[in-house]
Amino acid sequence: MIRLPKSLKAWGLNHFSTVLKQEVEALNPQYLPLQQGLALSSHVTNRPIQVMVIAASDTVQFISVKAGVFYTGVIAGCNCADDPSPIDEQNEYCVIQLDIDKTTSDTQISLVPD
Repeated sequence: MIRLPKSLKAWGLNHFSTVLKQEVEALNPQYLPLQQGLALSSHVTNRPIQVMVIAASDTVQFISVKAGVFYTGVIAGCNCADDPSPIDEQNEYCVIQLDIDKTTSDTQISLVPD
């Protein structure tokens, strides 16, 4: 389970967006639905991601955050010695929904459909 304790602690403060951005960017990207969000390529690269908070609200139980994620992907080829196609990175973007439990900081992350 992904936990975002620093973001939970910062909720309601002026620096919440900055803390959430830093905490999500520090996560292993495999825990984010980036592969499902690809539009121009077929595999997510290992490059760092960038997160932008779009909106945040709360209920009694959860803090709900909609965030944009900027990352890169590649179109996978066979990488054969005679394959003339270079490995070009493509800029990718998707929107994710983070639901942070207010008591445990357990966080569910899902891709927001286009």
